[in-house]
Amino acid sequence: MQGRMRNPALIIPEAMPAILGVVKAAKKGGVPESTLELVHLRVSQINGCGYCVDIGVRNAKKAGQSDERLFAVAAWRDTPYFTDAERAALALSEYATRLADRSDPVPDAVWDEAARHFDEQQLASLVLWIGLTNFFNRVNVTTKQVADAASWS
Repeated sequence: MQGRMRNPALIIPEAMPAILGVVKAAKKGGVPESTLELVHLRVSQINGCGYCVDIGVRNAKKAGQSDERLFAVAAWRDTPYFTDAERAALALSEYATRLADRSDPVPDAVWDEAARHFDEQQLASLVLWIGLTNFFNRVNVTTKQVADAASWS
């Protein structure tokens, strides 16, 4: 496998500090890193971003996620491994990623369930994290970035 080009944020180096700044800010919103990593993994699965799924699994493991939970992320609704807060974050992630799938892209019920578990700052963190992950997925899928296990060790 070979990518179409290097990562655009490396080609236009002024982009990288801005991107990393939003990443850093989103991580400071009070959502557990393990939850953010589940969100990243699920969004990346939906978008078919092999690069992000690969790094997402690695980062989730570093954040304390078990193999059992990681294997079940794609079927989170049908497995007992996730807390209600994680389920709310995963649901919000799916709806905010699949915007074109329905006339009401993020229904009030989905938002309200997330708001039951996360305060406004945490919701801001989740929304930014979901948006960032979708951004990364679109850049990486478009340019066919290749997951490289050797580069993550």
